Amino acid sequence: MEEGRVRRRIRVYDRRSENEQQVTGKLLETSGLDFNGFLQLLHRKFAICLHETFVLVTTDRTVLDFDKFEKLQDDSTLHLLQREDQALAVATEEPITFKPHYNTLIRSGMYEYYASAGQKSLPYALAELIDNSISATAKNTGVRMIEIRMMFDETLGKPAVIVLDNGCGMTSKQLNNWAVYRLSKFSRENSTFGSKQDGYVRPDSVPRSLNSDISYFGVGGKQAAFYIGDSTRMITKPVGSPDVHELVLSKEDFERKEKNKEDIYSGTIINRKVGDASHVTKDDECFLHSLIAEESGKESFTAVIIMGILPEHIKFLKDDFAVWTRQLAHTYHYYIHGVNGKNMSSSSTYSDHLSNIDIQITLREKPPRCPRAMNLREVENDMQTLYINAATDTFEFKAYAEQNSGMVEGIIRYHPFLYDKETYPEDPDAAQASLDDDNDDNESRVLHQARRKRPIFNCFWNGRLIPYTTVSEFDWCSQSKGAKELAECYSRVSGVLFTDDRFMVSTNKLTFMELELILKNKDTIFTRIVNGQKQRGNIQKEFTQWLKNCHEKWDKQVKFMGYMETITRTDVPVKRDQYPWATFSSIEWDGNIYKTGQLVKSQKTLPILYGSVVRFLLYGKHDGNVFATGGLVEVALEPKAFHDKIKTIAISKIDKSATDEAILKNIDKDFARLPEILKVGWPEGNPWPQNAVCMAGTPFGPLKIEILNKKGESLSKMPAVGQGAGKKLIIELKVVQHSPKGDQEIVSFVGQHSPKWGFWFKKIETLTDLGKYTLSLNTMLFENNATVFGGKKLPSYKLNFTISEGSAETFVIGAVSPSLYVGVPFNIPLLLKDGYDHSVMCPPDLKPVLTCSQTPCVPLEGITAHGGLDLSYDRVDRSGTTITIIGVKARGKLLNYQQSKTYELRVTMPGLKKDTQTITISLLPGNPHALHVTPDDNPITVQNGNPVMFNVEIHDEAGNITANPKQIVRCQVQGFPLVATDCSTTGAGQLVTKPINLKMIKGEPQNLKVNFEMPSQKKMAVVVRELKVVPSTRVSRMELCSEDDENLMLRNNEKIEWLAGGLLENLFYKLYDEAGREVPPTAPIASKIKVNWTGDVNLKDLLQGKLPDVQVPTQVQEARFYQVSYQDQSVSFNIVPRPDEPTRLKATLLQSTLKLGEILPGHINLELVDQYDNATKTLTSTCKNHMTVEAEGLDKSAVVFRWQESSSSVLVTGVRFQSGTPGHREMCFTYKSYVERIIVKVVAGIPAQLKLVSGPEKPLQVLNDQGITTPFLVQLCDEWGNPTTDQRVVVELKSSPLSLKVTTAVTSQPVNAEGTASFTVNRLSGPKGYYQLVFKGSLNQKPIPGPSVNLTVIPDPTKPVSLSVEYDNNAKLPAGGILPVFSVTVVSDEGGPITTFKPAAVSMFLWKGVPSGKTPPQTAIELKCSKPMENERNDCFHFRDKEIPEHVGKHTIQFFLRINKTNVLYSNQIAIHVVANQPVKLAPDSQPPTPVVSYSEVIANRTLVENMTLRIMDSYGNLAGQDLDGKVVVSIKNSSEEGNKSLPLFESKTNSFTMNLVEGKAHITRLAIMENSPGENGSTYVLLFNPEVSMVPTSLAPFELPFRFFNDAENQRKMSELSRKKDELTNALAKYSEIFSTCSKLLHLLTSHHLVASNKEADLRNELNRRNVEIAQTIPDIDRLLHQKKMEASSLLHTPRRVCSLRDHFYGQQDVLGMVGHLAFVQDDDAARVISWHIRGDMDCVITKTTTAAMKIFDDTHGSQQVMALDSVYVTPGNRPMPHIRNGRVLFNPTGNPVFARDLLIFPRDQESCNIAFKSILADTILIDDLNSGTNYRKEVVQNKMQCPTILTRQGDRISARGKFGGAQNKAPMNITTVFGAPLPQHYYTLEEHIDLISQHRLALEKRDVTAKTRDDHLKSMKSPEMLQNHQEMEEKKKQLEEIERQLVSTPVRPVKRGLENAGEPSRIIAKRAKQRLI
Repeated sequence: MEEGRVRRRIRVYDRRSENEQQVTGKLLETSGLDFNGFLQLLHRKFAICLHETFVLVTTDRTVLDFDKFEKLQDDSTLHLLQREDQALAVATEEPITFKPHYNTLIRSGMYEYYASAGQKSLPYALAELIDNSISATAKNTGVRMIEIRMMFDETLGKPAVIVLDNGCGMTSKQLNNWAVYRLSKFSRENSTFGSKQDGYVRPDSVPRSLNSDISYFGVGGKQAAFYIGDSTRMITKPVGSPDVHELVLSKEDFERKEKNKEDIYSGTIINRKVGDASHVTKDDECFLHSLIAEESGKESFTAVIIMGILPEHIKFLKDDFAVWTRQLAHTYHYYIHGVNGKNMSSSSTYSDHLSNIDIQITLREKPPRCPRAMNLREVENDMQTLYINAATDTFEFKAYAEQNSGMVEGIIRYHPFLYDKETYPEDPDAAQASLDDDNDDNESRVLHQARRKRPIFNCFWNGRLIPYTTVSEFDWCSQSKGAKELAECYSRVSGVLFTDDRFMVSTNKLTFMELELILKNKDTIFTRIVNGQKQRGNIQKEFTQWLKNCHEKWDKQVKFMGYMETITRTDVPVKRDQYPWATFSSIEWDGNIYKTGQLVKSQKTLPILYGSVVRFLLYGKHDGNVFATGGLVEVALEPKAFHDKIKTIAISKIDKSATDEAILKNIDKDFARLPEILKVGWPEGNPWPQNAVCMAGTPFGPLKIEILNKKGESLSKMPAVGQGAGKKLIIELKVVQHSPKGDQEIVSFVGQHSPKWGFWFKKIETLTDLGKYTLSLNTMLFENNATVFGGKKLPSYKLNFTISEGSAETFVIGAVSPSLYVGVPFNIPLLLKDGYDHSVMCPPDLKPVLTCSQTPCVPLEGITAHGGLDLSYDRVDRSGTTITIIGVKARGKLLNYQQSKTYELRVTMPGLKKDTQTITISLLPGNPHALHVTPDDNPITVQNGNPVMFNVEIHDEAGNITANPKQIVRCQVQGFPLVATDCSTTGAGQLVTKPINLKMIKGEPQNLKVNFEMPSQKKMAVVVRELKVVPSTRVSRMELCSEDDENLMLRNNEKIEWLAGGLLENLFYKLYDEAGREVPPTAPIASKIKVNWTGDVNLKDLLQGKLPDVQVPTQVQEARFYQVSYQDQSVSFNIVPRPDEPTRLKATLLQSTLKLGEILPGHINLELVDQYDNATKTLTSTCKNHMTVEAEGLDKSAVVFRWQESSSSVLVTGVRFQSGTPGHREMCFTYKSYVERIIVKVVAGIPAQLKLVSGPEKPLQVLNDQGITTPFLVQLCDEWGNPTTDQRVVVELKSSPLSLKVTTAVTSQPVNAEGTASFTVNRLSGPKGYYQLVFKGSLNQKPIPGPSVNLTVIPDPTKPVSLSVEYDNNAKLPAGGILPVFSVTVVSDEGGPITTFKPAAVSMFLWKGVPSGKTPPQTAIELKCSKPMENERNDCFHFRDKEIPEHVGKHTIQFFLRINKTNVLYSNQIAIHVVANQPVKLAPDSQPPTPVVSYSEVIANRTLVENMTLRIMDSYGNLAGQDLDGKVVVSIKNSSEEGNKSLPLFESKTNSFTMNLVEGKAHITRLAIMENSPGENGSTYVLLFNPEVSMVPTSLAPFELPFRFFNDAENQRKMSELSRKKDELTNALAKYSEIFSTCSKLLHLLTSHHLVASNKEADLRNELNRRNVEIAQTIPDIDRLLHQKKMEASSLLHTPRRVCSLRDHFYGQQDVLGMVGHLAFVQDDDAARVISWHIRGDMDCVITKTTTAAMKIFDDTHGSQQVMALDSVYVTPGNRPMPHIRNGRVLFNPTGNPVFARDLLIFPRDQESCNIAFKSILADTILIDDLNSGTNYRKEVVQNKMQCPTILTRQGDRISARGKFGGAQNKAPMNITTVFGAPLPQHYYTLEEHIDLISQHRLALEKRDVTAKTRDDHLKSMKSPEMLQNHQEMEEKKKQLEEIERQLVSTPVRPVKRGLENAGEPSRIIAKRAKQRLI
């Protein structure tokens, strides 16, 4: 087609008028027109006069002419202006297209966008935007400023990232080009006509390729923007243009265009004037207003605003601010710092190449978080800075690549080894390899670990880093091809490669395309560069020589001398590392020589070691002197008697500062601490002298032994080495008997040290054999019983003595359980025997003594003690021949908190021959009793700024470590935060405090208190330690002085007068540490010196202590603040300049505000000032006559000008304004040619009243004990109501009446600067009723009236305040019976019951004793709530079928409610009295042994029972016959198995007799058979005690006592002994059977529990599997899954959603459902809006279940609250079908999806009641999509002759039931204040179900594991050696019992029966006693 026929339309905006506010462009058809024709068309379309001047320009301000008009494209935009530079009053829109360039297609598959290689790619996305800014600022002559602003303050709008630069900006055409994807700089045209650019020109070569040519492909900026967010706004202003161009690209806009089938790659550029923000209307973009306001004054700029930031990006940018700023600083290191980088030790020598680029990063968050700012120039830990400053030498080279003619510059840096460490920098972003400091062997191996496996070279392209490309090495610098002797040096180099754009990179600039391949090509030539000149030669040789020079010059190593031999070290765990090890006799290290035998001290070891050098070790084969980077030294620890071992440590751990004198002093100090002698004490004062002679059985001891050292100090351990405890010492006691057969050791004890008793040996009472003895006491080590340590014998003692004749008696211990627990009482039965092994009566003064281990205890009311175990008992019960030790308790020191400890328990009966018997017991730990904290030092010394570590152990009362639940130990350092550790599992833990940072005063140490406590153990004593904080060596003080005057020192905050504009020079600084020592300046210190008056700091001067010169300000009256700082230390001073010559008249107001009608307070000062506004004091006294003043409304008659001699100024007083309104007034002062104008503010009058500005909504109702969230804001006003301020006015808040207690932060306060006072009521407490909150003010004790607020206090129905308990308090409580039913009601503050608590929250506690305190004791039994029954009340908890205790006496009941995790509620304690149950039997107080009698003349042989009391008891052993009298018939009968035999007779010659039963008891002093009584020899009979009581409903069971009868005294004695043994064995077997039966029952129970738990866990797992929920197998995995689910649920819960804005004060009251607006949720927004609007009059109506509840609210609110009671509402049951459905048949097919409105409501609670309420409110209201559908639906319903209900549409329309629609009253507004809330998403409820199931599964899994472990532990205990031994003992006792029974059956007896011939004679003994009584 010909050119004239090409369609061309041009849009023209007429902008000639600068006042038009809205202009619409006209689209003109210009096809076939030339420029003249176009001008004529313009004249017609825009009515341009013939002679009117105008100009046509493009949007980039190019003036149109003939040639340019021809080049215009279709849809171009032009501006019609009066002149070329005319500003655009209103923005215009320029349509553009930005279809991607064809390169998108041909190169789209090359790379994926931002392949992050496992790293965070966000910093490199930001780098793409910085690249554009660097390119844009390339031609700036001044500072090239680039800003990145992170706008994360939600108060300013949505999160945004802004990249702003002061570069050249973009024209509209360039902005259009930017939008085109892959339009690179090689292809784009940057102007409308293509004439201003001839194509891309490669920049000239510059050092390091820092040519700023890094905005390249037309890809990165857009990719980066849409990687960061989903919307990008470009704002730019090109140089020389008055217009700003703006373009917005957004994901939302693209998707909209695609959906609407529009051109996706089309948009609009807005062309506007500078600062015009009228087009920004969205609230979430309000921050753009301030950004656009910054445009004024800028010649050019570009701003990239990215919004819709991804949440993970926001989190990364906030949390890792230091990380990504460091990565950016690394990326642009050489652009920021110049070609030589950032060298902090000295200034660059290439000053010509210093950079002028500033990249400023700011991150702003929501207050109160402070903004963060970082200039990348200030970053000091990016990798290039670390490499540059850690290097000591460099190797520069260039590489020329023939393949692409590219030139690469390279630098290799050397990082030396310094004695004991590498200096190669670590990457702060890389995970650091953990090195074991204790593995000293590493130091002697070959250390090639400086660089590890990292590549050598970082690669830079056009001066910026390409982060994902590194080059490992080249052949000429490879270790594999280098010198072997320099192997470790190759790992100490780092390097940088600089390329230009001849080497291709990926479009995202993350990787080079072929850099390494090209450089490693054989045609690439490498040349070394020295001083900028190429050096010809072999680069590999030059590099090797350079590396060797670096190694010799900079590496500092250890020299090993005096080679001895090569050995194999078997102490090295890795076998391959055991050989070879060369040994040397000396080393030279850092100028010091260390030799074999030399004394050394270690450092950085625990403990610090002292000793002599044995030899030096170096790994490898060496045979002479050699240098190495490290090695080992063998140290023989001194003193040898103290250590006796050789320690191998690293050479680097030798303390080079230690002296021989200090080492020897420490060794001698250790010598004096070693044990020297034994001191033997006799605590009871009965010492045995040498060669003493004592009777057999004479107690020996007790002995108290002390181990003393040379200092006389008592020891229990070997002295400690370092921080660990010393070896424990014990004392062995041996007694050796010397007999003709040889020496025999008869006593051997080992005594351990007790904190209370020391080394204590109990009395030795077993010395019964005659002869000579020797006592030996030897000190031994506890760990190996050695008596020699370190070649020195430990102290000992010997005593010789002789034992002579003596006498003794004996006893036997009954069965005792072998397993004991600390504090659990048990009984020990003892059977006394005479010398013939007969049982004997217990003497009244005989008391048993219990001992454990080897130390006897002294009985003091049952308290005994010993070295390893404490025993106590309550009392001793004596009954016949048996002594029972009642209530024995054991306390002892255990070895392990998880294992019991076995003890030898000894029972001693003083005075008996064989007075001691032994049983074996075991003891487990008890309850927490005390805290043990280490270290024990007091005070503990710590250097200021360091943390402190403590080890804590929880001990029981015996000092054992004990583990129990809730053992949290807290540590409180005075003035520092709490730290805590959990010791519940092990009983021990470690506490590390925060670093202790104190302000040190005069370098003196400071002391702090450290408290340790357990919150769960209130009675446990708090452990207090003292912490001594000593000064640190860090810098703590700075001083400034002058070089000109050494005595001149600037004090902190000092003021200096100086000539305005002058220069303060030669300032120096000095630094001092906390102890006052001067710290010399170093490079690191100098780099941290900061001054606030300049950013140009010379590091060389700072190294010399010199500060930059100070430029004095020009203002006199303004003291300028200056500060010099180093870290946290600073010195500040102020400079006050002096004035210059006068230039103008200045008026100064002391106060610019005055009240109407009042004279201006103070005065106005007139003076002449200089050019800097400084007072010159040049006025004279006569000048006041020539001064005048003018002002509107000014009362000139009162104005007075007064001369002020002291200040050479004129004071103006009497300024008063008589008329006008408050506001600003201008006053004009004139003197000669000087004129001065000032503004005075006239304000309102004096305060006269208070007004309530804002507060909570009314009517105000507050729940009791709740607060008012909305504060009350009171404003101070004058008498006319104008707001005024006077901070002397105090506002007070009071209640009326005063019975209402008001809790606020302050009850009275002065008004603030705005004249307001805010009061927040935190709590209101008082009886239900109506009150007022009264606000009153006062000024100088004069009252100021204020407002009052009416409120109603209503009780809180959800707050539990008490537990009400109901039961039958008249019920009798028999032991073992059933308690009456207890009904517990949770009473609310309102007085009604609360039914929201679960039964598991309520418990019943029962314990023996009377009520005491407010909470149950720990011994109380907890009982759970019973399940509710059908007919029981549902507003209380019931406790039924609870057993009454079996023992009579007083008991206490208390009920408990757990409100939440922290709050509990107890009921009052209820006292009950348990009485005995029904009497059922007659029984003795204690079971007597089986009697064995004979017809002997000896009364003792005929006695059946003696001193036995029989009582009437219930089935539980309680006395139950105190009110019963009767008789006891005592008789003898044959045993059931022996048939009829002759019966023995009592002393009364009868076989029965009767005794009285008085008050339920009968006492028998003695009952015996007659002498020569008949009976069958060897037979068993039964002694029958039959009670006869008439007042009991059932007969009482008699007491039966079997006995054996013999007619032979010898047989009787034998049988008596056998019977006694049989009784003992029977009792023992019964106890064993009980133990085994209990174990079997417990195993069955545990197995059952485990099966139940396993089944429960399997069911829950199957349920989880059925619901497709992830199943975790372990508790940690479940916890992780639970945390993940809870976080997801919490996120959903806190996601903003629609809520009802009404405040519901009535929800929770009895029978109250709540307000209508809170009873339902609506999912759809449109439906919620229209339904809420439709029933808006009912939204705040309170729905109640009963009329009573409704009336109560009505009364409480005085009728102001509308209510509706459901018991007075009737709705038709069932659900009616929609109107278009009749009898199940659809009448017509409606459109618009009609539904009943009430069906869209979701009821969160009480669905049935809510259905009734909304059926009444909404009736059959229908919701439909739109109005057309609604009208059609109504029409169809009516045509079917049916009533049509009200119809609502989702668009907000309403069609009433009468057919009305339209008008404002039938249209819901878009924004309504009260609307139904939106429900939580269904996924939330699904998550809640999952969380509940997973929690149940966790509990079930935990219970399954616990039950399995408990069962396995029980099985192990059943198979334990103790239980097997019990089985074995039981079998042995069974055999013994069978043997005894066999003996009892087979004992021969005489066949003769005894007759009754002597039956009438009483025994001889009885007769004698009778005679005595007659006398």
